Amino acid sequence: MLSTFTSLNQTAKMAAFAILAGSVVLSTGCATKRSGTSEVVVAPLGIPGSGAYAGGSIVNNSSAVMNAANNIQAVVYFGFDQSNISSEAAAILNQHASLLASNPSASVLVAGHTDERGSREYNMALGERRAQAVQSYLATKGVSAANVKVISYGEERPAATGSDEQSYAQNRRAELSY
Repeated sequence: MLSTFTSLNQTAKMAAFAILAGSVVLSTGCATKRSGTSEVVVAPLGIPGSGAYAGGSIVNNSSAVMNAANNIQAVVYFGFDQSNISSEAAAILNQHASLLASNPSASVLVAGHTDERGSREYNMALGERRAQAVQSYLATKGVSAANVKVISYGEERPAATGSDEQSYAQNRRAELSY
């Protein structure tokens, strides 16, 4: 196989490498390095969006926490190329902060998402900033950072499949999973 690879022209080599790299990503999932740490959070493919994968284990909360969380909107939205918390998002996050403060052993996974515009690398970083903005906001409300895990999916898990502003707006989000 190596002799075949060396005989290919540069374009064919790049295409072969892209296929190989794509198959590795598909078999292992998406990973993102948490800034400021050496921790890498991996989200294996095939885990449904509602299944929270955090730092190597499924987030496990009591049924009372799960029931209470079901009564709170679990998605906050962001402006184009933004990671700041809007007043609408703050109102939702205040409810999550109250739930987490009243259940100190409960934990939540915050998944940052983006629309399809921008490079994959840029969108992974923007999704991370969005998730971290939610984590920071919750921390200002007294929630321990240890109880909030963050992950970025970038553009990989769109809520809406379209190339119009309405679809983009639905994809610029952070989702909270208990």
